[in-house]
Amino acid sequence: MWIPTENEKYGVVIASFRGTAPHALSLEIGETVQILEKCDGWYRGFSLKSPNIKGIFPSSYVHLKNANVKNKGQFESIIPTEDSVISEMTATLREWGAMWKQLYVKNEGDLFHRLWHIMNEILDLRRQVLVGHLTCDRMKDIKRHITARLDWGNEQLGLDLVPRKEYAMADPDDISITELYRLMEHRHRKKDTPAAASIHHLYVQMKSLMCSNLGEELEVFFALYDSRDSRMVSERFFVKLNRNGLPRSPEKSERQCTLFTDLSSSDIRKDIYITVHIIRIGRMGAGEKKNISNVQYRRPFGCAVVSIADLLHGEPREDLVLKVYMCNTESEWYQIQDSIIKKLNARYNLTSANTGLSVSLQLLHGDIEQIRREYSALFTRGVTVTRKLGFSDIIMPGDMRNDLYITVEKGEFEKGGKSVPRNVEITMYILDTEGHILKEYISLGSGELSLSEYHSFVLYHNNSPRWSELLKLPVPVDQFRGSHIRFEFRHCSTKEKGEKKLFGYSFVPLMQEDGRTLPDGTHELIVHKYEENIPLQDPTRYLKLPFSKVNLPGNNQALKTSKESFWMTSFLCSTKLTQNGDMLDLLKWRAQPQKITDCLLKLKEIDGSEIVKFLQDTLDTLFGILDENPQKYGLKVFDCLVHIINLLQDSKFEHFKPVMDTYIESHFAGALAYRDLIKVLKWYVDRIIEAERQEHIQEVLKAQEYIFKYIIQSRSLFSITTGGQNEEEFNCCIQELFMSVRFFLSRESKGYAALTQTQMVYLSTFPSIYTELLRLFDIRIVANLIRDTLGSLPTITHVDDSLEAVKLQCIARSVESELYLNPSSRCILLPVVLHHLHMHLQEQKDLVMCARILSSIFCLIKKDSTEASISEEVDMIVESLLDVLLKTILEITNRPQPVGATLRLPYQDVTGEFVACLLSLLRQMTDKHYQQLLENFTTKEKLRDFLLQTFTVFRILIRPEMFPKDWTVMRLVTNNVIITTVLYLSDALRKNFLADNFDYKVWDSYFYLAVIFINQQCLQLETFTPSKRKKILEKYGDMRVMMGCEIFSMWQNLGEHKLNFIPAMIGPFLEVTLVPQPDLRNVMIPIFHDMMDWEQRRSGNFKQVEAKLIDKLDSLMSEGKGDETYRELFSSIIPLFGPYPSLLKKIERETWRESGVSLIATVTRLMERLLDYRDCMKMGEVDGKKIGCTVSMLNFYKTELNKEEMYIRYIHKLYDLHIKAQDYTEAAYTLMLYDELLEWSDRPLREFLSYPIQMEWQRKEFLRLTIIQNFDRGKCWENGIVMCRKLAEQYENDYDYRNLSKMRMMEATLYDKIMDQQRLEPEFFRVGFYGKKFPFFLRNKEFVCRGHDYERLEAFQQRMLTEFPHAIAMQHANQPDETIFQAEAQYLQIYALTPISDSPVLQREDIPDNIKSFYKVNDILKFRYDRPFHKGTKDKENEFKSLWVERTTLTLVQRLPGICRWFEVEKRETVEMSPLDNAIEVLENKNQQLRSLITQCQSQQMQNINPFTMCLNGVIDAAVNGGVARYQEAFFVKDYILNHPEDGEKITRLKDLTLEQAQILEYGLAVHEKVVPQDMRPLHKRLVDQFFVMKSSLGIQDFPAYARASPVHFTSGSPRVCRNSISMSMSPDGTRITTRRSPLTYPAVNRYSSSSLSSQASAEVSNITGQSESSDEVFNMQPSPSTSSLSSTHSASPNITSSAPSSARASPLLPEKPKHSRENSCLSPRERPCSVIYPNPSEPPQRMLAHQISDNSLPKSDPSLSSQEKAVNPTPSSWSLDTGKEARTMMECGKLTSPPIPPRPAHSGSPSRNVRSVSPSSAARSPQKGSVQSFTPSPTECHSAGLVSNSPVLSGSYSSGISSLSRCSVSETSGSEAQSGEQTLTTSYSSGSEELFRKENKTPPPYSVYERALRRPVPVPHSLSIPISSDPPALPPKPQQARPTKLENINMKSEPPMSRPRPLPRKVSQL
Repeated sequence: MWIPTENEKYGVVIASFRGTAPHALSLEIGETVQILEKCDGWYRGFSLKSPNIKGIFPSSYVHLKNANVKNKGQFESIIPTEDSVISEMTATLREWGAMWKQLYVKNEGDLFHRLWHIMNEILDLRRQVLVGHLTCDRMKDIKRHITARLDWGNEQLGLDLVPRKEYAMADPDDISITELYRLMEHRHRKKDTPAAASIHHLYVQMKSLMCSNLGEELEVFFALYDSRDSRMVSERFFVKLNRNGLPRSPEKSERQCTLFTDLSSSDIRKDIYITVHIIRIGRMGAGEKKNISNVQYRRPFGCAVVSIADLLHGEPREDLVLKVYMCNTESEWYQIQDSIIKKLNARYNLTSANTGLSVSLQLLHGDIEQIRREYSALFTRGVTVTRKLGFSDIIMPGDMRNDLYITVEKGEFEKGGKSVPRNVEITMYILDTEGHILKEYISLGSGELSLSEYHSFVLYHNNSPRWSELLKLPVPVDQFRGSHIRFEFRHCSTKEKGEKKLFGYSFVPLMQEDGRTLPDGTHELIVHKYEENIPLQDPTRYLKLPFSKVNLPGNNQALKTSKESFWMTSFLCSTKLTQNGDMLDLLKWRAQPQKITDCLLKLKEIDGSEIVKFLQDTLDTLFGILDENPQKYGLKVFDCLVHIINLLQDSKFEHFKPVMDTYIESHFAGALAYRDLIKVLKWYVDRIIEAERQEHIQEVLKAQEYIFKYIIQSRSLFSITTGGQNEEEFNCCIQELFMSVRFFLSRESKGYAALTQTQMVYLSTFPSIYTELLRLFDIRIVANLIRDTLGSLPTITHVDDSLEAVKLQCIARSVESELYLNPSSRCILLPVVLHHLHMHLQEQKDLVMCARILSSIFCLIKKDSTEASISEEVDMIVESLLDVLLKTILEITNRPQPVGATLRLPYQDVTGEFVACLLSLLRQMTDKHYQQLLENFTTKEKLRDFLLQTFTVFRILIRPEMFPKDWTVMRLVTNNVIITTVLYLSDALRKNFLADNFDYKVWDSYFYLAVIFINQQCLQLETFTPSKRKKILEKYGDMRVMMGCEIFSMWQNLGEHKLNFIPAMIGPFLEVTLVPQPDLRNVMIPIFHDMMDWEQRRSGNFKQVEAKLIDKLDSLMSEGKGDETYRELFSSIIPLFGPYPSLLKKIERETWRESGVSLIATVTRLMERLLDYRDCMKMGEVDGKKIGCTVSMLNFYKTELNKEEMYIRYIHKLYDLHIKAQDYTEAAYTLMLYDELLEWSDRPLREFLSYPIQMEWQRKEFLRLTIIQNFDRGKCWENGIVMCRKLAEQYENDYDYRNLSKMRMMEATLYDKIMDQQRLEPEFFRVGFYGKKFPFFLRNKEFVCRGHDYERLEAFQQRMLTEFPHAIAMQHANQPDETIFQAEAQYLQIYALTPISDSPVLQREDIPDNIKSFYKVNDILKFRYDRPFHKGTKDKENEFKSLWVERTTLTLVQRLPGICRWFEVEKRETVEMSPLDNAIEVLENKNQQLRSLITQCQSQQMQNINPFTMCLNGVIDAAVNGGVARYQEAFFVKDYILNHPEDGEKITRLKDLTLEQAQILEYGLAVHEKVVPQDMRPLHKRLVDQFFVMKSSLGIQDFPAYARASPVHFTSGSPRVCRNSISMSMSPDGTRITTRRSPLTYPAVNRYSSSSLSSQASAEVSNITGQSESSDEVFNMQPSPSTSSLSSTHSASPNITSSAPSSARASPLLPEKPKHSRENSCLSPRERPCSVIYPNPSEPPQRMLAHQISDNSLPKSDPSLSSQEKAVNPTPSSWSLDTGKEARTMMECGKLTSPPIPPRPAHSGSPSRNVRSVSPSSAARSPQKGSVQSFTPSPTECHSAGLVSNSPVLSGSYSSGISSLSRCSVSETSGSEAQSGEQTLTTSYSSGSEELFRKENKTPPPYSVYERALRRPVPVPHSLSIPISSDPPALPPKPQQARPTKLENINMKSEPPMSRPRPLPRKVSQL
């Protein structure tokens, strides 16, 4: 039986449990569970991670922990009783865990690893805490470390700042809001601005001395040196090195590293250096031989110097190598460091080239204890402490030092009878009075043990040596008296014996006879001659002698005139010894009473460090003197006491205050002193008004804290001694003293600044006496004293500002004092405090101090305070300060902020304080307080002002910038107080401002506050982590829902006043409904129904509601608000219309319902588009999805909503996207939409978007100039010219000739660019988007897209898959079925298209190709693609007989290019082409290509003849191998002619084309022979031979005589060039074209285009010849229909949907079912058709310029090719999915039109053509392909004109049976290729007649380089004609009359080209 648990409530899972039993709860190790019930070893409960899932689990899997239960019962909750820091660690680590993994996913490796280390460190610290074996100090230290790391991690991860109180999280309910604010501010400031350390330490580690020839031991001395003052800053650090330059004691690490401690900030500067002096121990000379004696000398070796400047930035210097220098002269050794620092190079040089000292340096900050904690490793392994010379800036009472520093400076010695100077060595001893040497009291430096004697280093042959060596003598205090230092001077001989001969000595006592120690400074000591009869062992013999030359007696002339002297410097650093005689005289005052007055006067002149050293003795002396004679010495002792007290105020000695406190409490014994102290103090206070000089009085008042301590302690001692006598007298004295104080405080200065200064001094120290007064007086008495004193101050209007500031500081300290904590005293002090605060806040003065005082007041008031006094105090504060507090917050928040200020301003900090105070007050107010507050308003105007003020302040409080970003705790507390207050004030709003008293402003302010409250970021719980969301909901609930319910309630109370808020509140309420909180939405959405209802009643419609709703919805959704659920919820308003309209008439109800439903439907559709738009805009880069979505929005606003302003906004959004994507042409078309809305008028337009206020014509002019600029950048110069003309026309009408001139020049520039600059031709792709997962504007629609420059099919496919990463690529081009349309997925279907241009420019033969090229791919409305299929029985021997082509034409809704790169397909049309039509088209195109190449070659436009050679090779080779023969077999046989009598004319046409091709080939070979280079002659010979074979196979014996007599012009355009033609091939931008090609794997293939401007091509001609010989092997040329192709190679596209099988290979029939895999979206080589359609995939493309030919519609074969490639390869498969883009037309958008061009007579072709299938091959790949195709393209066929195909002329049956000959007859346009016109029949002329003809007609030769374009064909001149005898026959004329087919006739009758749809001109209202 399950029993509710009593104690087992909380536990941790210790092993993972996989529940298999019924109702079992699966648990993971580490989860925490709450236990509800138990039964037989099982628990029932839930995991705190998922509280909604309850189940059972074994009790053995859970470790129980203690916890407190709240709300015991069904809704009980548990609170673990473990340490709060542990709980926080656990929760934080869990939260970090999930975020830590995301860091890895986001590739933030640095933070990932740092956080990992911190988490491990926290876990380790947590284990230590849980063990519980730590001391209190260690526990505190660990908690500090834990919280520091938790805060660091939270900051790095962007989590909330945690308020802490003693390392534990502070609960906002347990502390006041002001205290919470202070905690947050403290942690925030601690995080932002770490306090600068005032104490610094320098860590130095000695590693080694690197030198090649040491051989001697060394002594290394480190010290800090001040180069500015040329003095040592620190003691020396001493390291001994062995003969190898390594530390002598490596095992003792403390002897190798040191810490220079107690450095002040003034010691850390750039001119502080670390000096290193190195002394060697050995022979006198470094190069001497070893002498017999083993005497060792200390000799200078070298010096190194390094500045600490590099360490000031905090970076340690590891393994720093210092150069070691030696002075050139030993006498300069004492100042070698200065020479090195000042770089006096003449004085020193390197000891040796490879000598260096290796050290490590690091600068540390903080007190020594902090350093020990943070760098514990240093102290663990040992480090020597090297102290600063003298005391640090702060002297601590316990800092005991007694160090005497001696610097051995220099000496002056006589030669002593020597011929050379002496080698002087000093030996120093410390001796006591009896002559005993004091052992180990001489320290050469820290790091080594102290010595008993010191030997100086020896300077060679120097009678005036200067050593400057610093020594420390740590002699104990008790041994100072009677001790002395003796210096012995010896000459060190360099002879063999090496003896040291004593020749003199000096001495100096450590303490003088009067008890003073040796004074600091330099002392010149007498050098006494050493006499052997006076032994030095007996000091009494020489101590009687004088030791210094200073103050020698007059009878000692011999010593005065002695030339030998020794100088030494002493410096005492002692806390026990003094060098001051005045101090000794004062302490011994009883011995000399007559000197008391002088001693008291001299006390002020004694150094402070001497006084604090003897502080207790000095104080005893002073009070002893006071007791001795108070009348005589009372005033002087008081002054001395004041001096000492004020001395302790100095920061250097402030740490001695505890010493004085201890003295007062434990050692002070002046029981009668209080009388004299009060008397003197009152005397000084009474003299304040009359005294002229106030300085001394101010000093007295500064010391009043300790004066009162002495007074109170003295009185206490007196009371204890006497049993409380004279109590009344004492009270009266105190009262009189305070009366004097109040009197002088109440006096106004009236320009007397000294009095004001004295008042300020007193007030600044006044609060410090409160504690002392409370020791003897009742708390209420003290409170009254303080109240009266503060009340005596003058009013604010008559007081100096500085005094006011000090007064507030005094009040602040009073509020923060112990006195204010007591309720009985607080009620006395609070009124006077509130009075002063009220006055200052009204004047807006001293706001910082006012905020501090208020914070202190409210810190005592906690949320759950129940004391009665608290309620009364709140009453007082509300009455006095609430109103002025609101005004203050408004005032300081409305102050202007500096532009660009990034730091928090000072008053922003004050704002936070005031806000916290206001929130504390409001949280403490109860119903009674609110009721009393509202009743106190006498008029509604005052209440109205108060409500407006409050609502405004609340709006300020919830601004994002009010608190730092991570102060979520503070924001939640603020919101909780606000909503509570609003609930109280809403009642007042309903009661006082409805009905007749309705006030719109108050209600509007209320609603506005509620809306921004709900929309706060900190309340959007959906964005928080689950744990954080749970905590907030448990503590505060969802405050948004509470406020939403309040809005609904208040709205319902408005009644008819609702109309005042329609439509103003639609936007704000709509913003609320976009919050993704279901309950809030359910509450708010019915308000919109109510708004429509009331608006319907008022005006009969709700157009205002609709307009406002749509506008606001757009802006809000664009900001990222709303979601799909919201759209569904909003549409639920429709059923709400039912019950309410019963108030209206029936017809009104029906009308209203329809319009309401219509509105909701419109809004729903808008939201669908807005959601798509928002999702698209979230992406980083510009892509087609963003642009398409923006176009959808633009059209929706224009067509459905007719919202002009929104329409224009989206025009500019689209424009910005185009500019970002560098789609300049589309950007220009987009701006034209706005241009069409404007007129040339003077109507003023308002400022809008980025446009300034201007006239309408100015904006239109600016737009048109921008449009021209973008057309220019997009190389759409023809459209730019049209815009230039329009603008020029306007300038001409306005007689603005200046701008007209500029516009004409711009137009001319654009013309030049057309003729000179290169342009790339884009490709076009059809894209189908199928499935419900696509955005609304794409769903189940098909589009035609204009590709980017150089973008082929593979790149486009990859781009689309990148934009739609979840899309599935469809593998076929068939129309999908309904299952695909309705699928919950995304399907993409992509293949290439051929543009169908309807421009008349392409029909003219005299227009250069670089002009035509534009019209081939611009202003295109229709596109086509072809699909091959077999009709009837397939002939295995010849596939051409049954292969048909299905040609599909797509018509768009708008022409491309336009406002975007893709437009939707509006209409599809499909026709079928017969095999014979296909053959005719192929031959026409190939013949035209050959003519064009011959023309270019003869006119010398072709610099590289490789394309020409390859074309000839391809055609001839294919024909020889059976290409044209397949056509003969298929169509010229008797059976076909009999069975198809209707095709007679077509068969004749095909025969003519075959004969024509042979003639063209013969002429082409003749031209080729003249231009072919020598290295290609073998290829040419082979071509000639192959050509005769071809003629033989075709049954052609010879050509007609007329053809041989005279070459004829080409009907496709006479072989002449344009007027501006030049003798070389030029790109559209005027650059010279250099073709490139690469080795081909099959013969006669060479592509190049305008993008192939490489110089690689012409060097690889030999590859062509080699490959052409192996063409049969490469393509498996067999005598089957598959291999008897009309071309050995070509560029047929792999984009094939179906094909018939061939006799040699199976056909690549693709499955109808789409392949649902992106990986399978590309056809693999084995899936593709093989043979010559798909050449070797390893070949790079060879391309040529499109404008070099004049034909207009060559079909393209490879859909992946760029337009330039297709222009070069005009011989596609007739069923290729890829279509060319060469048919460009002039743009007809709006007013954009091109000048009319008369049509040329057209030659009709045969458009009905047959197609055959393709055989697969594993090596099938188009030479243009650079990668595997991603999509199966459409069977497109008709391609744009190109120069050279990679397939020969008659590539007819290549395994699919489709001819790869380009259908490029000049007559082909717009899919029908049917043109009507006349053909000029060329007649034979003799040579003479030809010349005569040319002379008469002045016609240049047709192949002349400098020919001009003529209007009629001209025969080839005799000079260029081919002689009949040797050259091949001339090129025959094209057939005279074309026979139009049925399809052509249909197309000829088709409707004229559709012009671009143009928006209706509309006025833009002030836009």
